[in-house]
Amino acid sequence: MTSTRVAAVDCGTNSIRLLIADLDPATGAITDLDRRMLIVRLGQDVDRTGRLAPEALERTFAACREYAAVIAGHGIGPERIRFVATSASRDAENSAEFTRGVKEILGVEPEVVSGDEEARLSFTGATKELTGEAFAAPYLVFDLGGGSTEFVLGTDEVRAARSVDIGCVRLTERHFAGTEIPTLGQISAAKADIKAALNQAAEVVPLTEAATLVGLAGTATTVAAIALELPAYDSEAVHHARISLAQVREVTGRLLSSTHAERAAIPVMHPGRVDVIAAGALVLLSIMERTGAAELVVSEHDILDGIAWSTAV
Repeated sequence: MTSTRVAAVDCGTNSIRLLIADLDPATGAITDLDRRMLIVRLGQDVDRTGRLAPEALERTFAACREYAAVIAGHGIGPERIRFVATSASRDAENSAEFTRGVKEILGVEPEVVSGDEEARLSFTGATKELTGEAFAAPYLVFDLGGGSTEFVLGTDEVRAARSVDIGCVRLTERHFAGTEIPTLGQISAAKADIKAALNQAAEVVPLTEAATLVGLAGTATTVAAIALELPAYDSEAVHHARISLAQVREVTGRLLSSTHAERAAIPVMHPGRVDVIAAGALVLLSIMERTGAAELVVSEHDILDGIAWSTAV
């Protein structure tokens, strides 16, 4: 069977990402042709207002217009495009406005997927290439986003999945807003939120039964890049890197005690993550402590790759 060219878009609370790839179902190989990300902060103030802000929608639509041009340049028709929208779009009262705008630009309707479906897509993207003795099953995959975190446990197939409302943007807005360096009280309140969410996840997903803990998305990859002391962000160095609990604890402590300028000066830091990375790292550390994992495997392949594979079916 010949390869299939597809376009996948993942629109989350903080970022919108595009993957154009050739897929070979016979071998499970995915060949990237274009993979890019823009920080649009679609979930700006959604936790407080329950609505998508007009300026957030316009930032997102501008990114969609850019992506539409790239997709057209690769000759991909609407039948091979899948646009998945996640946490912020589920939460917003005016999600119809978002849906209408995306369809006008890209010609496809965004799918506001459930948390469980989001988890399954993330699991497929992250684990399709995790084979051999180096990465023992079962896997506990977590996708730490801006508004929510998805947990999914499985081996070849998903055994259990749960999405909970903790993410780097949501926690920053709820606990760290207006404070450059969080106080001990603010950190304690954020930890209480995280603990409650992890308790919710544990009702469905056994959090301590995995042989390999796999972390996805920008918080995990950024913390890994900092721990590796990379001079610049390098996706190849980050992909499948193993980061110890001690390293995550050290990086989290440093981020929580750093000023905005100090975080911005970290060579691997994306400008759109500077104000939310400390809260994200706190979630990441809490997950590792709760699961009892001694190390974290970081994957650059995630829900975006899962969306791509689902498009080829």
